[in-house]
Amino acid sequence: MGHGIAQTFAVKGYYVSLVSRNKDSLAKAVEEIEWSLSKFVKRGTISNSEAQAVLSKITTTTSYEKAVKDADLALECVSEKMELKKQVFSNIDKVAPAHTIIATNTSTLSVTEMGNATNRAAKTVGMHWFIPPQLTQLIEVIKGEQTSNQTVNAIMEVSKSLGKTPILCKKDARGFIVSRILVAVFNEAFWTYSRKEATMQEIDAAVKYRGKFPMGWFELVDFVGVDVEYDASKILHKAHGKRFQPRLEITEPLVKAKKLGQKTGMGFYDWSKGRPSISKELKKKYDVERSWAVAANEAAWMILEGVAEPESIDLGMKLGTGWPFGPCEYADTKGLDWILNKLEAAYSKYPISLYKPCSLLKDYVQKGWTGKKEGKGFHKYT
Repeated sequence: MGHGIAQTFAVKGYYVSLVSRNKDSLAKAVEEIEWSLSKFVKRGTISNSEAQAVLSKITTTTSYEKAVKDADLALECVSEKMELKKQVFSNIDKVAPAHTIIATNTSTLSVTEMGNATNRAAKTVGMHWFIPPQLTQLIEVIKGEQTSNQTVNAIMEVSKSLGKTPILCKKDARGFIVSRILVAVFNEAFWTYSRKEATMQEIDAAVKYRGKFPMGWFELVDFVGVDVEYDASKILHKAHGKRFQPRLEITEPLVKAKKLGQKTGMGFYDWSKGRPSISKELKKKYDVERSWAVAANEAAWMILEGVAEPESIDLGMKLGTGWPFGPCEYADTKGLDWILNKLEAAYSKYPISLYKPCSLLKDYVQKGWTGKKEGKGFHKYT
C-alpha cells in the first residue's frame, strides 16, 4: 500500500518521502513504483519523461527526522497492529512540524487511540485507501473523537486533489463503512456454509451470477487475504457484539496452515493457476437476496449510530468494492418492507443477531418510508 500511495501523490505533483526501517524495503518499494509507472507508459497513459518526473519527486530514508521535517501530511501504512501504529504515530509526532497532520491507513483500528499516542490528537485522522491505490477511486476519511473539522476538511480536499472520491466516516467506529459491511456479508456466507444450506461454490456462483457482484464472497476473502478477514472479524465482534459473531472455525484452519488466499496461492480456492473458475450452473442454490438484506441492515445500524450517511455508504460500496448498487439504494428499490420481511424470516428460522432487524428499519417501515415507491426510504425521491 505504501509505495502505491506514494506513487499516487507524486503523480499529482506532490513531493513524497518514503520512510521504512531498512534500505532493502525502500529499494523494493521504488522498484514497485518503477514497475507500476512502466505499465502506465506502455498503455500510453503517461510518457516516459512524465514517469521520470514522478520518480524524481520521491525520496527514501530510514530516518523519521528526514522524512517529516518539511511534511504537511504524514501517512502510515504499517501492519494492522495497534501498538505498532501507536509507536509510529508517536515517532512522527516527536519530530514533525507543529502543523503536520498524521493520518493512518488502517481499515479497522481506532483512529482515536492512535491519536492519543501523540500530542496533536486534533491533527490525527483516518485516511483509508483501497487496493491498488494507484487505480482505485475511493478513500474513507475517518474522524477520531478529537479530530478537528479543519483536519477532516484538509484530508477531504487533498483526497480530491489526487483525483479520488472521499467519503466521511463521522465516528471512529470499528470497520468504518466498507469493511464493516463486507464482514457482515462474509459472516452471512460463513453461517450459511456452516449450516450446510449451500456449498462454498454454490454461494459464490449465486453472488457472482445472480447478485452481479464482482466476486463471490469466499473468492473475495481469498483476494483480500484470509488472515486479514480473520483479524477484522475478531475486531468487529469485540466492537459491535453478537451481530458480528464470526465462524472462526472456517477461517482459522486456513490461517494456521498459511493458506491465506491469492497471495499464498491457496486459500478457500487454489490460485496457483490464476483466478478460480466458478460454474454458473451452481447459481440457483444460495439466496443471494439475504446478502443484500444483511448489508442493508448493517447500513441501517451505521445511520442509526450516526457513523455515516446513506450517500457515503452507497458510494463506498460501489467505488471501494465494485458493487453494482449501494445497499441503501438497493433496499430502497426492493422496498424497505421487503428487506425487513427478509430479515425477520431469516431471524425466525435462524435466531442469530446477524439477522435481527435494526430498529431504524422497523421505524422507517412503520412511518411508510419504504423506498422509491413511497418517495422516501434511506434516500429521498422526487
